[in-house]
Amino acid sequence: LLRAQRLGQKASKVGFDWNADEAVFDKVDEETLELREAIATSSDSAITHELGDLLFSLVNLARHLGVDADAALQGANDRFDSRFRHVEHCAIAAAGDIESVSHSALEAYWEKAKETEGK
Repeated sequence: LLRAQRLGQKASKVGFDWNADEAVFDKVDEETLELREAIATSSDSAITHELGDLLFSLVNLARHLGVDADAALQGANDRFDSRFRHVEHCAIAAAGDIESVSHSALEAYWEKAKETEGK
């Protein structure tokens, strides 16, 4: 993420950049479509290529929005970790293990974790 952000900054310094945030969103949409097309071909190398392009575009979107991509991902990781631990705790309390709990129950635990997170 850091290298992608630095490459985007370097290109931007010489004027090789998008003019507006919306143009970067368009690029993210384009790369998402290309990833879906690669997935449809079941080509691992194409999927890897397109996923990399999408990640690079998302890092550039973060840069355009003035967000540190690494810090944003760290925050998302921390939120996921906290929520998933809540899901595990609820599932084990209800059924003794997480594997025997239905997907819909896991989703409900997840939503509850999100609700209580902000409180």
